[in-house]
Amino acid sequence: MFFDTHAHLDDARFDEDREFIIESLNEKEIDFVTNIGCDMKSSYASYEMAQKYPFIYATVGVHPHSASEMTEEDLVQLEKWTQNEKVVAIGEIGLDYYYDFSPKDNQKYWFSKQLELAEKLDYPVVIHDRDAHEDCINLLKQFDVKGIFHCFSGSKEMAEIVVKMGFYVAFGGALTFKNSKKSVQAAKAVPLDRLLIETDCPYLAPEGFRGKRNDPSLVRYAAIKLAEIKDIPFEEMAKITTENAKRVYRI
Repeated sequence: MFFDTHAHLDDARFDEDREFIIESLNEKEIDFVTNIGCDMKSSYASYEMAQKYPFIYATVGVHPHSASEMTEEDLVQLEKWTQNEKVVAIGEIGLDYYYDFSPKDNQKYWFSKQLELAEKLDYPVVIHDRDAHEDCINLLKQFDVKGIFHCFSGSKEMAEIVVKMGFYVAFGGALTFKNSKKSVQAAKAVPLDRLLIETDCPYLAPEGFRGKRNDPSLVRYAAIKLAEIKDIPFEEMAKITTENAKRVYRI
């Protein structure tokens, strides 16, 4: 029983076999998937997917890469989508200074506006934070929001900070990479009741599948690695991370 808390099944790389992949997930012990919005188009696609499949949920939000395209009207639409019970969070939102596709001030402005919306709606947030740890934490402290740090890339010390702030921490395929020492140390610092697993598919396939398209059926490898790190049975980690995901997404 697994819960992939962060997937992009609307991505073009699934266009040829999306329905087959989705319909085969239950046979592969994937009980739940959250499909993540990262701009208005993918947010709508996630919304539609969640209406079609009972075990798929959706988030809606605008990723920092697309911050320059965001408008006030988009905020209104995001709020409308949240009126549906299958839409479970605002995200993925945040800051990305690695690629810097949108100006930093622009990223921070729309990140703040979406945090404000989440606070107003009492909705969890899904945070994208890449090479922007300090600014991301400082902005989050200005709002009464909780949620998930997805594809966590910070240090052990940062993991301890975000847990104290009330956030859950999600790990995916990158945790299984041979050079993942920093992520392993961070995972050690996160209590069991705050751990989540994800794929971020079609990206970041785990060790043994690198260079191939990722999909939710491979989320088990994150659970296997976390179980090894925490020295508990793999089946127990699967159960814990599923329960945690249901809690944070209020399912």
